[in-house]
Amino acid sequence: MRSFLGIFLFLCTVSCETGLEYSEYRSIDNHVWNKDELVAFSLPVMDTLEPYNIFINIRNTSSFAYSNLFLIASITDPEGGVVKDTLEYAMALPDGTWLGTGNGGVKENKLWYKEEIMLSHKGVHTVEISHAMRKNGSVSGIIALEGITDVGLEVAKSNFIK
Repeated sequence: MRSFLGIFLFLCTVSCETGLEYSEYRSIDNHVWNKDELVAFSLPVMDTLEPYNIFINIRNTSSFAYSNLFLIASITDPEGGVVKDTLEYAMALPDGTWLGTGNGGVKENKLWYKEEIMLSHKGVHTVEISHAMRKNGSVSGIIALEGITDVGLEVAKSNFIK
């Protein structure tokens, strides 16, 4: 009887829908993200009648020298339409304590990008992300942003992950 209950619970857990449609990471070479380096993700074909939440996942080390992170993210639809956003995220508290999860030298931050977005066209959508960091008072951007180990993208049905 005990083994039957264990198998039943396992099957229930495995068969439950998580709502996660896509999750992928790209490693940043030597943990230095070049200003001109686009991190691109091609989303699988998804339902155009379903709302989705999209998250940008960032892994950083303590060599990331800033308390916030500026990103430029764009979504290109199958017909060539582009929606581009400039985003700012807090990465640390005012006292310097890192936000995010993880023990040791790497923290992971799950950052809201789009909430309850409806994909307008059936087909492959492309998401491109680059950093837009600059030092206070400087016009030119930071060429080599140190301390970012990975950039990820996660897409989930909006009624599952909020």
